[in-house]
Amino acid sequence: MRLLIVRHAEPDYTHDSLTEKGRREAELLAQRLSKIPAEAYYVSPLGRARETAEYTLRLVGKQAETLPWLAEFRGYTVRDGKKRIPWDYPTREWYPHKRLLDRDEWLTDEMMQGGTVSQIWEETKEGVDALLKKHGYARTGGVYRCEHNRDATIVIFCHFGIGMAILAYLFNTSPLPLWQSFLCVTSSVTTVVTQEREKGEVEFRCVALGDASHLMQGNENASWAGLFPECYNGVDTTSPSSWPSQPQLPLIR
Repeated sequence: MRLLIVRHAEPDYTHDSLTEKGRREAELLAQRLSKIPAEAYYVSPLGRARETAEYTLRLVGKQAETLPWLAEFRGYTVRDGKKRIPWDYPTREWYPHKRLLDRDEWLTDEMMQGGTVSQIWEETKEGVDALLKKHGYARTGGVYRCEHNRDATIVIFCHFGIGMAILAYLFNTSPLPLWQSFLCVTSSVTTVVTQEREKGEVEFRCVALGDASHLMQGNENASWAGLFPECYNGVDTTSPSSWPSQPQLPLIR
């Protein structure tokens, strides 16, 4: 079985929708996904993910099931009296905290305290397991048991933070390295496949992370949304529209 974890197209966060560029991205994404027969489609309840999914769903004539827990990884931490997003800490802050890299201990580190990260992590794990159980896969000891593994595809339209949390849980690792060191550009597709090395027991493996080849084929530059500035510009935000100047070079050609 394959899981396609799709990040929404370029967002207009103010209106929880897509930008004009985001709509072009969603169209190109739909052309790609419509060629892949899928067993089921799932979508975040947030507008930017739902709008992205609509382009594909119209082409394939299907509907997606809305899963509330896919509404981005909503957990936050509290640091110096302020709410913080757990994947936006500068490396100099989190690097000394070795427990953050531990599969079982990362939630006990002081940097993850005072907020809702533990609660949303539990919600995420329960959501992943419920979704996979619906398709015949039950988690046991870090792997999944199944009676009839098959060549099928499930498409999940969601967000970067929750997408990386899903991967971390499937791969039995802390989400911190994924949150901090990787980025799936808007409208990109991450492909995860099962490996059944023992009959009835599967593990998951990523064969493509944040693939945006549909944008290249459509001559559409990738968005910088989600990245901090490549070079210092005085504005510490991942929203390029807030930068004093736009990057001159595309991220992907």
